[in-house]
Amino acid sequence: MSLRIHNSLTRQLEPFQPIEAGHVRMYVCGMTIYDLCHMGHARMMMAFDVVYRWLQASGYRVTYVRNITDIDDKIIRRAVERGMPIRALTDEMIASMRQDIGAIGIATPTHEPRATDYVPQMLSLIGALESRGLAYRSINGDVNFAVRKFPGYGKLSGKSLDELRAGERVAVNDGRKDDPLDFVLWKAAKADEPDDAKYAGPYGTGRPGWHIECSAMSCALLGEHFDIHGGGMDLQFPHHENEIAQSAGATGRPFVNYWLHNGFLNVDNEKMSKSVGNFFTIRDVLKRFDGETLRFFMLRTHYRSPFNFSDVHLEDARAALRRLYTALDAVALGPAQGAVPDWNQPQAAAFRAAMDDDFNTPAALAVLFEVATEVNRSRSSESASLLRALGCTLGILQQVPRAFLQAGAGPDEAGIQALIDARAAAKAARDFAEADRIRRELADQGIELKDTPQGTTWVRA
Repeated sequence: MSLRIHNSLTRQLEPFQPIEAGHVRMYVCGMTIYDLCHMGHARMMMAFDVVYRWLQASGYRVTYVRNITDIDDKIIRRAVERGMPIRALTDEMIASMRQDIGAIGIATPTHEPRATDYVPQMLSLIGALESRGLAYRSINGDVNFAVRKFPGYGKLSGKSLDELRAGERVAVNDGRKDDPLDFVLWKAAKADEPDDAKYAGPYGTGRPGWHIECSAMSCALLGEHFDIHGGGMDLQFPHHENEIAQSAGATGRPFVNYWLHNGFLNVDNEKMSKSVGNFFTIRDVLKRFDGETLRFFMLRTHYRSPFNFSDVHLEDARAALRRLYTALDAVALGPAQGAVPDWNQPQAAAFRAAMDDDFNTPAALAVLFEVATEVNRSRSSESASLLRALGCTLGILQQVPRAFLQAGAGPDEAGIQALIDARAAAKAARDFAEADRIRRELADQGIELKDTPQGTTWVRA
């Protein structure tokens, strides 16, 4: 079975066929970078990290662009609050983002453009829209997109202009827009904004609107027509709808063939919100759980499904991941890097079929547990190598098993070894009560002992 992708534009599962044979061009809307990344951001980046990895595992060369929005009302406000230049704030937040997502194994995209580096391209795109009669200058100095002049607006969201207008909450038109549905392409500078928030251009001093950023960066780095555009479900309208209008409107060409959107994140079945106190940054979670556990946890939910975050689910994920590593720990394996599955092997073929079905990671993980069961039964190095190679395509199971199993909170290794030695001495002296007591003491601290002919080893339970 070849790869099939659910296309948000057609609302159908479609066979994937890149525009250029063997080469996939993909754009994903990244962070507006004014604060630490939260779990909703992790969910989105994880979804498309899986897509990126699987496309590569399928033999495609992938040009992956994930942007950074580094000019925005919230960014300006935060920089002013902290009394620092905008660039200093965004540099700090980008470094924090890369640290946090690196901990959960998010691969670096091919390009990670910053919006502020593409202002000339945005202005050029706005000029093309104006020349085609799709953009107009407002009385307040803004430049707006004329939504009703673009045929097919609303096709991504599945709503007609009349439906969109009925749901519009904009007050009585104040003259800044010809139509309340119109959106801003270029925002005229305000007197109270800092100088580093202002850019010179043919429309006067100002800065780009949010939507035009992604159109300019994607077209500059991937071309006017490319394969995949992704992002969170919340971006489908209006952001992605507006991208289509801008890009296709300026070029007269199709914009994107496949639109992918990941499902929302909830916390204990409620929407994550600072106001209700269930808001978590990636960094918050990494204080209590290791990065691979968090990654594995997110893989257990299909990218299009709602994702429910809770400590209970994380604890369960940690236990499940430990079962996979325990299977690997029982077999002597060489280095993990670069392992490639034999796709003709039946279990590998089942894994591939799952991933080719719209990146179905829950079904793919089920195959991993089948392979782990075989490893536990046979102690086969071939099965163990397959388990690790399949895990590699998802960005998991690449650590030394013993190192993973022994990592975590609790007594240090020296203290554990001292107790193991004391237990061995007690057994040698036939003081089995003391040996059992030491085992129980370690168990109470989350340390599980394993007696083998080669000696006693341990893992964290």
